[in-house]
Amino acid sequence: MAQQDIQHYMRSGTLQLAALPPLSLYVHLPWCLKKCPYCDFNSHEAVGEMPEQRYIDAVVADLEAALPLIWGRMVHSIFIGGGTPSLFSPQAIDRLLADIRARLRLEADCEITLEANPGTFEKDRFKAFRQAGVTRLSVGVQSFDDKHLKVLGRVHDRAQAIAAVEEAAQAFDTFNLDIMYALPGQTMQSLEQDMRQALALQPPHISIYHLTIEPNTYFAKFPPVVPEEDTAYAMLDKITEMTGASGLQRYEVSAYAKQGHRCFHNLNYWNFGDYLGIGAGAHSKLSFAHRVVRQVRYREPKLYMEKALAGDAVTQETEVSRADLPFEFMLNALRLRDGFKLQDFAEKTGLPFTAIQKGLEEAERKGFIERDFARVKPTERGFDFLNDLQSLFLAD
Repeated sequence: MAQQDIQHYMRSGTLQLAALPPLSLYVHLPWCLKKCPYCDFNSHEAVGEMPEQRYIDAVVADLEAALPLIWGRMVHSIFIGGGTPSLFSPQAIDRLLADIRARLRLEADCEITLEANPGTFEKDRFKAFRQAGVTRLSVGVQSFDDKHLKVLGRVHDRAQAIAAVEEAAQAFDTFNLDIMYALPGQTMQSLEQDMRQALALQPPHISIYHLTIEPNTYFAKFPPVVPEEDTAYAMLDKITEMTGASGLQRYEVSAYAKQGHRCFHNLNYWNFGDYLGIGAGAHSKLSFAHRVVRQVRYREPKLYMEKALAGDAVTQETEVSRADLPFEFMLNALRLRDGFKLQDFAEKTGLPFTAIQKGLEEAERKGFIERDFARVKPTERGFDFLNDLQSLFLAD
């Protein structure tokens, strides 16, 4: 599906957006050393040599074709995700960022994040990524326990994880640590040990993920025994208590950060900002004066490269309906500890406040939110029952 003519997006429609939200760029690099048994992302095991140059050619062609849709807009953050982007050479990342800079207007303090895996860690590599223009590293540690790492199919061990985090702290002013909990065979004691080790490394940001068994994964076919739901809740409470004691504030349902180290790119998703996603299987959400559009790129890397180089990377495009917008907005905004301003809802969806009034009244009645005339915030109970809270805004 070739990009539609820009006039197609600018024609009149059912929404009236006064201004466009901040714009981010997501770049997907789909290869990894080994597919993890829990992973349902669009990631592919690297067999033989990766086609680095051809893939970057394709990503840049994809960006070129999308430029008319974001013409003149400033980019506030870039996130290079995967797969394992740190498998790409620093030279390839340098070239990718130079090609992006040549085509987009980046904010002076644009946050540029690269996902890295301790299994691909070499001392000079992280520094070289920093020199290429990356400002923030996201290190996928998942656990510091060798037994858990093995069950999760990770290619690194505890020692490599610690070395990678120490190097990230040396090479970058800010970085992010990914930790998973409710792992097969995990006890409260082993979780506390994991968190003590994570916090001893003094990360400015930690993202916490509950291990969920996703369809079409190895774990879905061969489900491991994971802790009971009540234990998982207790684990999350323990994580929140321990991070809080270390000066990390929970600002989103699964993210904890020190002052000044929140991840702008993720905040933009949660605040219903816009993002252009380029690369195999990447998703985009783009706003225009009268509509909000979602796009998906071709998923399989080889097919994606062919299509993108021919200027035709988009396989699917849909306009978000008026009826679905309240839920789409709330799905993100209610993940934030500070919630959202009512004015932001109107500005980013082009809908009147009445579109969410019924849901808000019901949420307040159930003790899920607190609100005043300007802002809506989830309560502790709302955070604990987030799915129930979000579902109150589904279209009838």
